[in-house]
Amino acid sequence: MKLDEVTKEFIAEHGRYCSVVTFKWWQTAFYFLIAAVLLFLLAYRWDVAVCLVTLYVSFWYFSAAFFRSLAVFISLTGRGERKISHEQINALRDEDLPIYTILIPLYKEASIADKIITHVDRLHYPKDKLDVKLLLEQDDKETLSAIHQSSLPSYYEVIVVPDFLPKTKPRACNFGLKRARGEYCVIFDAEDRPEPDQLKKAVVIFRQLPEKYACIQAKLNYYNPRQNILTRWFTIEYSTTFDLLLPGMEMLNIPIPLGGTSNHFRTSILGKIGGWDPFNVTEDCDLGIRIYTKGYRTCMFDSTTWEEANSKVWNWIRQRSRWIKGFMQTHLTHMRNPFRTLKDLGPWGLFGFYMCVGASSFMMVVNVLYWIAGSFYLLLLAHGFAKGQTFWGMIRNSVVENYEGFELFGRHFKAWPLLYTGIDQDRFWSVLSICFFTIGIALVLANFFFVLCHCLACLKRKNYYLLPYALLMPIYWVLISIGAWKGLIQLFTKPFYWEKTIHGLAKKEETIPEEEG
Repeated sequence: MKLDEVTKEFIAEHGRYCSVVTFKWWQTAFYFLIAAVLLFLLAYRWDVAVCLVTLYVSFWYFSAAFFRSLAVFISLTGRGERKISHEQINALRDEDLPIYTILIPLYKEASIADKIITHVDRLHYPKDKLDVKLLLEQDDKETLSAIHQSSLPSYYEVIVVPDFLPKTKPRACNFGLKRARGEYCVIFDAEDRPEPDQLKKAVVIFRQLPEKYACIQAKLNYYNPRQNILTRWFTIEYSTTFDLLLPGMEMLNIPIPLGGTSNHFRTSILGKIGGWDPFNVTEDCDLGIRIYTKGYRTCMFDSTTWEEANSKVWNWIRQRSRWIKGFMQTHLTHMRNPFRTLKDLGPWGLFGFYMCVGASSFMMVVNVLYWIAGSFYLLLLAHGFAKGQTFWGMIRNSVVENYEGFELFGRHFKAWPLLYTGIDQDRFWSVLSICFFTIGIALVLANFFFVLCHCLACLKRKNYYLLPYALLMPIYWVLISIGAWKGLIQLFTKPFYWEKTIHGLAKKEETIPEEEG
């Protein structure tokens, strides 16, 4: 792979945290060893092996769900985000404000290029203190042409990123970082509509916080939630993540996987850390972990950037597969040397990293399998209840009088006993019963916690019309799992491939609260 000088510099100086290699040899050997042990156990005692694997997977599945829910509940105290008053903002004098660099990576965004100037112009920040970098790829002739035809203000600079691999957003951002003039910098996507006072709020917060805070993360939400059911679900998910989950993670003092936009940095510290990993397709998540690793911290603050919610299912799955693939990349990269990572993050930080990055990715992959297995077993229980059977009677006895379950494909299915009770019982169905029962319990509890979290997020944003859709979020998680499997496959086939998200699909420009006021 032919690399540019900026990317070579990142590998040379920060190679330990670079995803240029997906698996180290020992990681490959470790996973092959696990597979070999499982095959041996299956051959020796398949029933024990299947039960142990199910219990192990269910434990981490439920643990990841519970940990994320815990962070959400803790954030309800309201202490997980910094709030700035209008009086504090009005006290700022323009002449005392620092230069602020805005990085805007663009790729195949010709259709919305004209909106960029409009959205930046809405920012309540002196224009002579802005340093806007438009980051365009050399081979993107259409967007380059659209930008050159626009009348760019003097504080804009167009940076053309040379045509090398990997062709990713973080690589483009590193070129912008090299030319940044601001004391602080922020990354916005092309379709972003940040609240007008966001930069001033960030300046106030940076001046209040100690130097160890390298990054402050604004909230993200969507301006087109009513377009269809997918955009409603997407809005609920983002409200949960940025209004509750990430503030809770800050309160728990664990690494925060950043959002893909509206992260504000102290430019000098960002440069010292090395900027973004050009090979990681969720560079935001990786950078949040590296900030913590280097001894710095991230906090959330009360300002929202409005984005366009993906409204097309396949476009959404492509985007989600990249996100989850990047989480997997981040986990593999930082676990190359687990003892060094333990030293850098500390026991609690490492646990939080695993729960919110590694275990979460794992949970998204197994979710669709759990839905199939868990739903099947719950269906069997429901059928038994409908036929007058008791729960204890169905799971305890090998033979239930006058109840044979229901017939499917020529076989009779029912909720089998949870324990093998003797030669009159088929061990295969007993083991399967234990596994399905465990999966069903984990599925019900995890879904209960997640639905509750989503409802709380709707209430906090006062999006009451979204509450009925929050109850249907388990369907959305099946879509997430489909994207996770696509990302898992690409981790082996195309690890650095950037699935481009198509923007400009919103049917109309919806009014956001700040514009109404």
